[in-house]
Amino acid sequence: MIVDTHLHIVDQSALSYPWLAGAGALNRSFSYDDYAREARRLGITASMHMEVDVAAGDIEKETDYITGIAAREGSLIVGAIASCRPEDKGFAAYLESIRSRSIIKGLRRILHEMPDELSESPMFRENIRRLAGTGLTFDLVVLPRQLPKAIALIDLNPDVQFVLDHCGVPDIKGGGLEPWRSHMTEIAKRPNVVGKLSGIVAYTDLETWTLESIRPYAEHTISSFGFDRMIWGSDWPVCTRAGTLSTWVGATYALLEGCSKEEKAKLLSGNANKLWDLKVS
Repeated sequence: MIVDTHLHIVDQSALSYPWLAGAGALNRSFSYDDYAREARRLGITASMHMEVDVAAGDIEKETDYITGIAAREGSLIVGAIASCRPEDKGFAAYLESIRSRSIIKGLRRILHEMPDELSESPMFRENIRRLAGTGLTFDLVVLPRQLPKAIALIDLNPDVQFVLDHCGVPDIKGGGLEPWRSHMTEIAKRPNVVGKLSGIVAYTDLETWTLESIRPYAEHTISSFGFDRMIWGSDWPVCTRAGTLSTWVGATYALLEGCSKEEKAKLLSGNANKLWDLKVS
């Protein structure tokens, strides 16, 4: 069984995605039905939708859209990580408005394409602190040079549960092991952070990457966090830039060759079930 904690659905007829204008082959719609057809064949039995950085005015509309898909009979979607703007004064009201929505399991603010100092603003830090005690997680997507800033945010919020996306966004194509490796070792020392094995094929040479080119990054992430604090995500459709959903699932199993059945079960489904109380069987 696999719980996919990082699925993006893109519907340009329903929502606005300003960033897609410069996203090349990703600048089109990617439907839930196309994802689900392949996912079921691969043993993915449940999925968490990850916000797709829609226009600010469409944030709550995206949640409504995903709620509708989740309500379909037999839908794989069991939860959603919603977009947010912790740097805004309206965050507190937004948080209050969504806490009753059972579909929302956590929040994310894109940081790796934003100014480095965004997460250091007093308003941002104050608003992240509001997540303590809510049961909502906060996903971090940061560049290697931003990992120390992520660590600072985590240290200020020991009662907030964080999830580090995409193995810390390593520069695999450029062979950038350091300082990424050292920063990952450090961030994993924080018990309120979970690592996510996702997205790394997007940071390779998309045409020539191999299992061995991604192995050092996946293995260091897993060894740093341990199998009790790792979850898995497809990052579909971004992963299709470097293959298919099947390609990434196959690579994941190859990376986990030699691991115990129990270790694989924790990373692929058990930890996600526990983290968000998904009750997926």
